[in-house]
Amino acid sequence: MEASVSEDVTVVILSDVHYAGAAERARGGDYELRAIANPLLRAFASVYRHVIWMRHPLDQAAQLDRFLAEVGPADFLVGNGDYSCDTGFVGVSDPAAGQSAQECLDKLRAKFGNRARLIIGDHELGKKALFGSGKMHLASWRAATETLCLPSFWQLVIGHYTLMGMTSSLIALRVHQPDTVPAEWPEWLRLQEAHLAEIRAAFDALPPNQRVILFCHDPTALPFLWREESVHRHLPQIEQTIIGHLHTQLILWKSGVLSGIPPVRFLGHNVHRMTSALHEAHLWRPFHVRLCPALSGIELLNDGGYLTMQINPAGGHPARFIFHPLPR
Repeated sequence: MEASVSEDVTVVILSDVHYAGAAERARGGDYELRAIANPLLRAFASVYRHVIWMRHPLDQAAQLDRFLAEVGPADFLVGNGDYSCDTGFVGVSDPAAGQSAQECLDKLRAKFGNRARLIIGDHELGKKALFGSGKMHLASWRAATETLCLPSFWQLVIGHYTLMGMTSSLIALRVHQPDTVPAEWPEWLRLQEAHLAEIRAAFDALPPNQRVILFCHDPTALPFLWREESVHRHLPQIEQTIIGHLHTQLILWKSGVLSGIPPVRFLGHNVHRMTSALHEAHLWRPFHVRLCPALSGIELLNDGGYLTMQINPAGGHPARFIFHPLPR
């Protein structure tokens, strides 16, 4: 899709809204702790949530309303994934999480209409919680793409710029295999191949003078993109890659510090998944990664907010970014 414009274009970017509707709020803020059987791990998780991550994860819906009231005029909105709290740990096929995501998306679409471009995050599909259980389900893929009308891939051409949105969980599918249901794995592989075919075709069709802004929820996908010949050939044209998922600049900074560490296999799937991503974090650099933090940030720093991006369609200057703090 092409936007025919001659002046600078404003794109608002938000990520990791983690909106909780009534059904998710009814599960209580200790929903994750109740799923942890080990009392020592449960105590550690409680302290981690209370002090560092998010003390009241189901009470952040007001942040979205504040954003909608505060945000200035914009030509486009990009939502970079994770619209619900995924309290069922199975994605938006869970009725409560689906309701939350639908309410969140309805509010964004009411404000921005067809100017909204939306990404599928990992919590839309389901995942194993950091300290508990969970699965990635095809039913959640269908709910995300059919009920919530979230596309797996999109392009927006603005003069000499092409914006691309993609689904990180499909690109990095191998990493997520332990989270999937074995009987569903062949279909996940088919979806991945179809998604990669879309991405390859988009990069193969890029004019040589076109600049690219990527939107990819989870940076774990970037090393897999780096290995795609069509993408690798056009790396010099990628001006920025906007990620979410990490919630805070602190985690992005730590990811850089820990880049290259060996994968840790003896502390469970989640630790193995995270350390495997960090092992290849040096391959994020060619993508010029920029984090859009969670709308509510984290408890420790209260560093939530959103981005605005100014694009000059004629390519007169690189894309310009402004971070807008939204402290709780």
